[in-house]
Amino acid sequence: MNLATAILLSYLLGSVPFAFILAKVLKNVDLRKVGSGNIGATNLVRALGFKIGIVGLLLDISKGIIPIIFLADLTTTKLNISSDSLRLILGLTSICGHNWTVFLKFKGGKGIATTFGVLIGLAIKNILIAKAISILALVWFVTFFIWQYVSLASIVSALSLPILLYVFKLGPDVIFFGIIMSVFAIFRHKSNILRLIQHKENRLDIKSKIQSLQKKALS
Repeated sequence: MNLATAILLSYLLGSVPFAFILAKVLKNVDLRKVGSGNIGATNLVRALGFKIGIVGLLLDISKGIIPIIFLADLTTTKLNISSDSLRLILGLTSICGHNWTVFLKFKGGKGIATTFGVLIGLAIKNILIAKAISILALVWFVTFFIWQYVSLASIVSALSLPILLYVFKLGPDVIFFGIIMSVFAIFRHKSNILRLIQHKENRLDIKSKIQSLQKKALS
């Protein structure tokens, strides 16, 4: 397929609001009207519980992986761009679809899970990116474990992304797209940043949710 078709498909795939659909179909809940009002996996966890939230998270991650692993290999272009750049263009398009979905009047999620999916797809193709993403995932989990804020962990990881890509000496095109993804993520979290400053941001107490699931499994 040509590049324009691949970009359109990547955007449409990214636009599928899986968390919103799960909440609506399973519990007739409109995620835009509960919790933070966000249509991502974090708000899905708050609204419908940990198990369904994980399903939504994995689906959002898949939206970033599929363009990198499958669509990029099917795409041909006469433009003088590297294979990494081609994958990043499609991945960034998918992130745009999640952030500004055509199916919900261009109001979407924060894009972190889909961004992580893009990075996983790139990591499969590039060992240096895999090393950078391993550290990035560690940064996210450590930040979340200490402060229990998904938004803070996502913001810190977004800031770390272009730095790690530079440290591992990825090409300027990869670093450039890494900066764009970082800016996107931070921009989408501007309301969270304000709430963090005002100490009004809600924590996601994942430990108690896991303990609750364990009790139910044992009972």
